[in-house]
Amino acid sequence: MSSDPILLDVTRLIARGWARRTPTGIDRVCQAYLRRFAGHAQAVIQHRGAVCTLRPGASRILFDMLLDDGPDFRRRLAAFAPRALASAVSAVPGATYINVGHTDFDLDSHARWAQRHALRSVYLIHDLIPIIHHTHCRPHAVRRHRGRVMGALRHGTGIVIGSHAVARDLGDFARSHRLAAPSVLVAPLAGETLTPSRSDPAGGAPYFLCVGTIESRKNHHMLLDVWQELCTRMGARTPRLVIVGQWGRGSETVRARLTNPLFGNHVTHIDRCTDDRLADLMVGAQALLMPTMAEGFGLPMAEALAMGIPVIASDLPCFREVGQGIPNLLPPSDTKAWEALIVDFHGDHPERRRQVAALPGYRPSSWDHHFMQLEAWLPTLAIPRSTEAATGKGGAAGAPRGMPAGVYARYADPKRLSTEGPR
Repeated sequence: MSSDPILLDVTRLIARGWARRTPTGIDRVCQAYLRRFAGHAQAVIQHRGAVCTLRPGASRILFDMLLDDGPDFRRRLAAFAPRALASAVSAVPGATYINVGHTDFDLDSHARWAQRHALRSVYLIHDLIPIIHHTHCRPHAVRRHRGRVMGALRHGTGIVIGSHAVARDLGDFARSHRLAAPSVLVAPLAGETLTPSRSDPAGGAPYFLCVGTIESRKNHHMLLDVWQELCTRMGARTPRLVIVGQWGRGSETVRARLTNPLFGNHVTHIDRCTDDRLADLMVGAQALLMPTMAEGFGLPMAEALAMGIPVIASDLPCFREVGQGIPNLLPPSDTKAWEALIVDFHGDHPERRRQVAALPGYRPSSWDHHFMQLEAWLPTLAIPRSTEAATGKGGAAGAPRGMPAGVYARYADPKRLSTEGPR
C-alpha cells in the first residue's frame, strides 16, 4: 500500500449516525472502508458544496465516534464539531481522496475542490439504478445520481465497482455520452459475517425471509400477491413470510397492504433489526427471497449463501455473478413461478436439496480480498495537475470563499448533513 495520504469521506456515515438510521447496503460498505482506513486516513466532510478536511487528531476522534456509534453519538458529535471544523486544514496536494457513499460528487464545487488540490479522486459507484430504472426513483434522485456518475467519469482519477454487471452498465453509460472512463477497478464487495446465537430460532416452524429497504424496486408487492394467494388457498398451512427492512420512500402502499387481516400471523414485518437478530432469522429460514427488479450487488444474497441458506431471487446479472450458480433465479414479474417455487421450498423439494448440497462449495467474497485489490491499484493512479495552488492555510480551507472558519463550523451543524435516503 502506498504511503500517500488518504482522505476518507465520512459525510454519509455522520448523517446516518445522526438520524439513527439502520445501516443500508451502502452504509455497510462505508463502514467497511472506515474500519480499513481509520488508522491512517484524514476525515473529509461535505455540506452544501463546502468541503472540510479535518486534522489527523480530530479525524481519529471522529472515526472512533463513528465506529462506536453509541446512543450518545449526537451529543458527542455536537460537542466535537465546532472546534474540529474551525481548525480544519487544506487537503494535502496529491493525496488520495476516497468517496464510497455517493456523497456530493455531482457538485461542481466538489470537482473544483479536488482539482484545486490535485487529488487522486476515487469514487465507488454502487449501481446505476436511478438512471437505468428511473421509474423507481424520484426525479430529484435521478438527476443527482446522473450527476454523480457524470462527475466520476469526467473528474475522477479512478472508479471502484463492486460487480462486473455494474461495470458493464457504467461502460454502456460512458459510451452513450461519449465519455472516456478513468481507471476502473472491479472488486467484489463483501457481506457481514453473521453469527447466529442458536440453530433453530423459529422452533421448527417453516418461514421465508425477505431482507431489504421497502421501496418499489424491491418488489415487495409481488411477494404480498404470492402470500395473498397462498393464504386463500392454504389457510392455516400457509408458510410464514418475515420481511426485514426499514420503510423507504414510496412504501406507503406496502404498509397499507400489511394490515390485510387475511395475512394474520402469516406475514410479519420487522423495521429495525440488529445483525444478531438477522443472523438468527437467516439460519431458521427455508430460503431467502430477493424478488428485486434492480440491484447492483445484493449483499443479503452473499450473506445468506455464506451461512448455508438457500436463496430464491430475481434473474438479474449481478445475482448470476454473486450467486455462483447456486440460487434459483426467476423473472421478477412472474408471480405464478414464484408462488410455485415457494410452495416447493416449503417442503423437501429436489431444487432445495440441490441448493443445500451445493452451498458448502460457495466461495464468498471478502473485504480482505477487496482491499488487497484496492490497495494494489491505488498507487497506479496518476496524480492530476492542480488547477489552483493549494494554500495550505489552516481552517478556512473547507469553508466557502469569504466565510470565516468559525462561522462555517456553526453553519455545518451535523444534523443538517443529508444523503439521498435509505438506499
